[in-house]
Amino acid sequence: MSPWAVVALVSLAVWLYLMLARGGYWLARPRDDGMISAPPRWPAVVAVVPARNEADVIAQSIASLLGQDYGGPFRVVLVDDGSTDGTSVVAKSVAKSGTGQRRLDVLAGTELPGGWTGKLWALHQGVHHAAAAGETIDFVLLTDADIGHAPDNLGRLVARAERDGLAQVSLMAELSCASMAERFLIPAFVYFFQMLYPFAWVADSDRRTAAAAGGCTLVRRGALQRAGGIAAVRSEIIDDCALARRLKEQGPIWLGLTRRATSLRPYGGFSKIGRMISRSAYAQLGYSPLALVGTVAAMLLVYIAPPLLALLADGPARWLGLSAWLVMAITFQPMLRFYRRSPFWGLALPAIGAVYAFFTVQSAIEFWRGRGGLWKGRVQAMAGDT
Repeated sequence: MSPWAVVALVSLAVWLYLMLARGGYWLARPRDDGMISAPPRWPAVVAVVPARNEADVIAQSIASLLGQDYGGPFRVVLVDDGSTDGTSVVAKSVAKSGTGQRRLDVLAGTELPGGWTGKLWALHQGVHHAAAAGETIDFVLLTDADIGHAPDNLGRLVARAERDGLAQVSLMAELSCASMAERFLIPAFVYFFQMLYPFAWVADSDRRTAAAAGGCTLVRRGALQRAGGIAAVRSEIIDDCALARRLKEQGPIWLGLTRRATSLRPYGGFSKIGRMISRSAYAQLGYSPLALVGTVAAMLLVYIAPPLLALLADGPARWLGLSAWLVMAITFQPMLRFYRRSPFWGLALPAIGAVYAFFTVQSAIEFWRGRGGLWKGRVQAMAGDT
């Protein structure tokens, strides 16, 4: 067997493993659908929303929270993290307009202390503010300022948590997928996330795999306290998954896809999406140059080699490369259907993988330049490295 045929065979073996033995990640499940019975008693919930210069989307986000059709006590705490665009003014105007019957507290965040990322410091302040009021809190909903919620979203989250005794329930919000760059990159973003953290394994109490989507996460307050609170992950760039790991030690967790929580802000072009991916890609590798080299090499083998061999090689190398490419495309189909994209995008997964490899290298370069984890004017990666 030629060396190129061996490369193709290894790539095919990797894809068969991913398809057959990686927790069924590629099936784009579980999802937040089906009927969930209401609990005997609706527990008290506080939503905490960190916001930094979110005036363009905060009205929709807060209105969707204040308009929740929830049967128990529920209030919203928005933490304005040094916004300069009138975010808090817009949020207060929504509350005054009478949208929904829920209470909104707008809290001015204090100066960011050392060793904290901005979002986590805002969440910490919001949770502390809610607890200081002395009211009962059974669950905390941690949600981003650019997420819109269907009216029944909170009720379904709580019902699932109560039914299954979960310490955490998290939803991977439906992301914007309108522009060409979004169509090219966004379905793969969720696909790759599920490959790293198969949702079935996240829900399996016998596995250590833990993950969450920070845009919409419901946390049982007692479990959060036992896990050390937000302070326990204060310097983490990939904070949602770091918190999920700690919460899974306290009880079962669940993560699923949904259309009930949606991203309100489009991601725009390739450069903006690239910055979003690069913000945390190198952190995912533990800031290790060796892991970076290994990851890029693996992506070349798994994503780039199959189509090149299918198109340029001959004999067994061509057919093995073509087989790997087809398996790759098949595994992408459920996610493409979820995002209502053409199945032919599956054949583009090698090119998409190459772009993600570039963004991963870019993430490392930004870190080495002292700009790692840059978000809304703050360099945050170094906080996780102290």
